[in-house]
Amino acid sequence: MKNLWLSLLALSLSISAYSQKEIKVEAAKDNVGDTVKICTKIFDTNYDESANRSPTYLYTSSHNPNATLTFVIWGEKRKFFDYKPEKDLKEREVCVTGKIELLKDKPVIVIEKQSQIDIK
Repeated sequence: MKNLWLSLLALSLSISAYSQKEIKVEAAKDNVGDTVKICTKIFDTNYDESANRSPTYLYTSSHNPNATLTFVIWGEKRKFFDYKPEKDLKEREVCVTGKIELLKDKPVIVIEKQSQIDIK
């Protein structure tokens, strides 16, 4: 019986880990800490290879530093991609799933792996 309860608990936790709500980019600031799915266009990108942690920024508006939401791929995670995000995602429609965090008081989703991005 104990194994049954542990199995049910594990199943429940795994289902909740994969469930997320779909929100609009504009609602990102109101959903910090939540795991969400956001579908949007990537208006601009920047791979800053010389910066600390070599980030790739995917901006959800053309006002890149002031974008409503930015997707970030840290340099050490780029090896998990079979394409160059800064080139292949610019001007593309995507859906991204991830947890909204704050980076320098701006909402971001840190992308750990390619499977978080669905290119439309």
